[in-house]
Amino acid sequence: MKLLITLVKSARKYWVYLVVTLLGIVGGTAAQLYAPLVVRRLTGMAINADPELADLALPLGLLLAVVYLAQGGFSYVRSYFSHYAAWKFVAELRARVYDRLQHLSMRYYHDKQTGQIMSRIVNDTNHVEVLIAHAVPDIIVNIVILLGVAAILFIINPVLAALSLITMPLLVVLSIIFAKKILPIFRKAQQLLGDLNANLQDNISGMKEIQVFNQHTRELDKIETSAKGHANAILRAVQLSAAYGSTVQYFSHIGNVIVIAYGGYMAWQGRMPVEDIVAFLLYLGMFFGPVTALARTNEDLQTAIAGAERVFEILDAEIDVKEKETPHELKNVRGHIVFNNVSFHYIEEQDVLIDINVEIKPGERVALVGPTGVGKTTFVNLLNRFYDPVEGSITLDGYDLRDVSLKSLRHNMSNVIQDVFLFNDTLEENIGYGAPGADEREIIDASRLARADDFISQLKEGYATMVGERGMRLSGGQKQRVSIARAVLRDRPILILDEATAAVDVETEKKIRDAMDEVMENRTTVIIAHRLSTIKKADKIIVLNEGRIEDIGTHEELLSRGGLYAHMTEINLYA
Repeated sequence: MKLLITLVKSARKYWVYLVVTLLGIVGGTAAQLYAPLVVRRLTGMAINADPELADLALPLGLLLAVVYLAQGGFSYVRSYFSHYAAWKFVAELRARVYDRLQHLSMRYYHDKQTGQIMSRIVNDTNHVEVLIAHAVPDIIVNIVILLGVAAILFIINPVLAALSLITMPLLVVLSIIFAKKILPIFRKAQQLLGDLNANLQDNISGMKEIQVFNQHTRELDKIETSAKGHANAILRAVQLSAAYGSTVQYFSHIGNVIVIAYGGYMAWQGRMPVEDIVAFLLYLGMFFGPVTALARTNEDLQTAIAGAERVFEILDAEIDVKEKETPHELKNVRGHIVFNNVSFHYIEEQDVLIDINVEIKPGERVALVGPTGVGKTTFVNLLNRFYDPVEGSITLDGYDLRDVSLKSLRHNMSNVIQDVFLFNDTLEENIGYGAPGADEREIIDASRLARADDFISQLKEGYATMVGERGMRLSGGQKQRVSIARAVLRDRPILILDEATAAVDVETEKKIRDAMDEVMENRTTVIIAHRLSTIKKADKIIVLNEGRIEDIGTHEELLSRGGLYAHMTEINLYA
């Protein structure tokens, strides 16, 4: 109930459509309950050879036709407006879930698979539609019919009504047991469907690795196992539902048996008119129909609840990189960065950065060097505030990053990362992604500076060329140059280059480096690179080792001190 109430509150924008749906339900149910009364009257007049039958038969028949027409009209209103509200809400819910994902920190994604998250956004929200458009309206309709029919049955004949409904307490108990048993199964089924989506997403993304390592059979087995696991969970739920539905149907027939047997006996004794037995049978069929329908609806309800739970797990996920209620908006950023006693870890007791103290002055070029895994990329991740330090603080122009709005912080940064991501769009859109509104000339100028125009101009469609998913139609070096062009075009006071030229040849790297010298002028620049030519021009080189700062200085100063940096240079680690 708590989850259902939360859903209803979340859908408040569509309450007016749900109210119209409710009116359709009430009107349709009233028409459905009234129809047997007309049949009852016609039957009584026919059996008793009522002389008024000749005059009333046609009007009563027309009345019955109007009742059925009204029932159909109300059914349309109920169906359309419930679906309208449901699909509009699902679209909004999907957008809300996606927006929540955008605001969760990178830590949230450490143990999440993309396919699992996509399954929650697409598949699980579909079940919310079933809840709003089908399960809840069906529950309301069937409960109203049950109460209405029960009242009419007791008005017609209290004794026969009590006897025919004698199985109801047992059906209520069975429904409770069924709900408790089937919800965990549907939860498991949703989890297994998410696993299947996750495996498919991983395998499609890693198709090249599957083919080069000849792992077709292995991966097919994984997909088959996931698919069969989901199918088996659904079949287990279907098995329970079939048993429950059959039981409900059996007890509904028992009610009919009681009416026919005992009602016939009462009619034979003259204690009950035949038309009342006819009406009783019509209403009893109408009574147990909703009971059977509620059994099916219960299955939809449990599926929807299982899906909604997974959706709200994302919406309720805690944001660990939080903004203050009134954060400071950065303006006229100079790029004065200070790390004060910063320590950080991704996993408890496995420190990545330890007691980092460093000052980067405005306009300074700083290079981060050290062996693999010493925390260089983590350093720039903290600067972008993808994570917050476990200890210590980072300030920009004197403001603690935790006091600054994320939007204004990232607005003042241009990033070129090693693992370049390009959207399945044109080259023009990808280059201009960080600078909305940039014109064609600005995009071309940035591309020339990044030496991307060299290959783009050779393409048949030029800047209108689609790059494919994750830029699959481009080489690694081409993608990197597009990424550099994107950062150049963004034109921000802080520039972060994480292995920006790792995938380009030495000659192209030299051309890009010469061009970037101009771009880095008067900008605070943080560089991670493995080429000496890129590093030695830095104003300051920070040598990281085992998460700590081992040394700081210029290229010449570090060489003269003969430490780790000098050793790495000697063995051509920085060639």
